[in-house]
Amino acid sequence: MAAAFALTLAPATHGGDCDTNLQALVTAALNPVSMMVKVPFQNDFNFGVGPNQVTQYTLDIEPIVPFALNGDWNLITRTIIPITSQPSAGPGQSSVAGLGDINPSIFLSPANGGHQFWGIGPTFTFPTGTAPQLTSGQWSLGPSAVYLATPGRWMVGAVANQQWSVGGWRDRNVNSTYIQPLVIYHLNQGWYLASVPVITADWGADSGNRWTVPVGGGAGKIVKLGKRALNLQLQAFYNVERPHDGPDWQLRFQILLLFPK
Repeated sequence: MAAAFALTLAPATHGGDCDTNLQALVTAALNPVSMMVKVPFQNDFNFGVGPNQVTQYTLDIEPIVPFALNGDWNLITRTIIPITSQPSAGPGQSSVAGLGDINPSIFLSPANGGHQFWGIGPTFTFPTGTAPQLTSGQWSLGPSAVYLATPGRWMVGAVANQQWSVGGWRDRNVNSTYIQPLVIYHLNQGWYLASVPVITADWGADSGNRWTVPVGGGAGKIVKLGKRALNLQLQAFYNVERPHDGPDWQLRFQILLLFPK
């Protein structure tokens, strides 16, 4: 997908180990299976959609809620709730705004992974879209996995899933892949570099309309604001591969709220 500007609220850090604490906060904020409640509000601006080259806006609300099953295993739930607004993208196409298809995922993850984190579980998509342009019209499910390593100043990993439709009211079946690589490099004083694109493939489309592959990245910084700390992140991506009517590039403005225990 695209670019990202993230705002994370969490307790501010103090003392000589400030850099270490800020790095740990960034890791917890961006780790998909950390034991911290997080609610991202992700604002995606997709530029150059359709023959009319319009800008599509999508707000993804993505609550992430972890549960400790026992001393060895955690259960992490992540739900993506999309809300989209798009002008008429081409001749004969109407403008649209409303709720899209909701996508919950569940990860079973070890409680003590050290500098490596992973999780596996199912993902689902419910046809909750409020307009034909905003829904697949299919109930879908499949496997999902996440892996993350934190060697030194680096965070590297990915979230991926594959879904197939199992029923619905449209003739076209869902067969889609989602891959979100994550590369973070921690600098000093709360600064870090980031590249977190979202790669997708629609296997039901023809070969020229199948892939969306963004390339790019950005930077972020943890800053103090009174007794709180803010995680500010900005990324920009250009789609080197995209469907014919897909966006050329994207920006993402994200507000990520953290609720540490």
